[in-house]
Amino acid sequence: MKVGFVIPWFAMDIPGGAEAELRSLALNLQKSGLDLEILCTTVEKFGSDWNKNYYPSGFCVEGGLPIRRFPVRKRNTKAFDQVNAKLMQGLSVTEKEESVFLEESVNSTALYRYMRSHGSAYDLFAFIPYMFGTTYYGMQIYPEKSVLIPCLHEESYAHLSLLKEVFQKAAGMCFLSEPEADLAKNLYDLSHVDARVLGAGVDPIEKSDPEAFRDRYQIHQPFILYAGRKDAGKNVDVLIRYFSEYKRRHPSPLSLVLIGGGSIDIPGDMKENGSIMDLGFIPIEDKQNAYGAALLLCQPSSHESFSIVIMESWLSGRPVLVSGACAVTKDFAKKAQGGLYYDDYHEFEGCLNYIQSHPDLSNQMGQNGKVYVEKHFSWPIITRNYIQYFEELIQK
Repeated sequence: MKVGFVIPWFAMDIPGGAEAELRSLALNLQKSGLDLEILCTTVEKFGSDWNKNYYPSGFCVEGGLPIRRFPVRKRNTKAFDQVNAKLMQGLSVTEKEESVFLEESVNSTALYRYMRSHGSAYDLFAFIPYMFGTTYYGMQIYPEKSVLIPCLHEESYAHLSLLKEVFQKAAGMCFLSEPEADLAKNLYDLSHVDARVLGAGVDPIEKSDPEAFRDRYQIHQPFILYAGRKDAGKNVDVLIRYFSEYKRRHPSPLSLVLIGGGSIDIPGDMKENGSIMDLGFIPIEDKQNAYGAALLLCQPSSHESFSIVIMESWLSGRPVLVSGACAVTKDFAKKAQGGLYYDDYHEFEGCLNYIQSHPDLSNQMGQNGKVYVEKHFSWPIITRNYIQYFEELIQK
């Protein structure tokens, strides 16, 4: 059995949820004996110029993973941006505009040509994530052996009629969570698609050293942690606004610590008095230590198909606070009994007060989450799920 994983861009150090998910999944599937390759364009990453061939085309091995990169097809960036702006604002678009969005997305004629001429060498093609040209056009080449790992959440892109037509013809579709699967089944007719919830793997955290983090960054007061990309799309601006209001209402040593890429405005007074600190990218070991040192991890995003940072916080024994508007993270918090969720500022305030006034229960929620992750998302479980699923698809 050989599987070709198709993604717009790929590298061992590339940021991004879908990219990190595929990297970890591929490495662990390979360790379990699966023959696989990564098929992608030569574009560097999501935030780079999709017209630029950053990596050399051809075959290479990086971090033990076999990768085939293909030159990107030139695109009309202006036309794409015009349609994308409407979609980002939640405005309706015509089918013609949908075509422009997909045609002027990231695409590679050479990649599609390779798939057509070498298709017999692969038993399955697995595409991740759902909204890019490489997925839309690639899945049309061999729909009967195409599997989609959509990384889906509620957004305007998920409602594009052209995507629905292609997805409904796929051989398989696998989801990271139950709410993601429920959303897909509401959006698409999957009656002829072998759709299953396979979950996502989480790397173990052997030890979290809270004191090492506190000593290195001189943060000895209690703090809540945000880990991830810092932009409005992740609702980090809402978190900062809520926390600033909380501090004005409840003067205390409690701080908010942000780690990860990107940048976002922090109110001057909150920055000057150390109530909100942005540490930027920090080493992985420091990140793991930060989880254990935090009062809790807050994941404010309302658009997630999974959340590695929630799982990592639980593995470090700390509870989480999530947005009630995100079906996935809310479902995880409830099933694991590993945290709380909020729908507005007043609930956010109540959750912080509750966690601080109930330390024993807070610790118990963290331990509940740890047990939940180890039971459902350890790599041996996830790789077994995927390999068994792939084998069953091939045998149909």
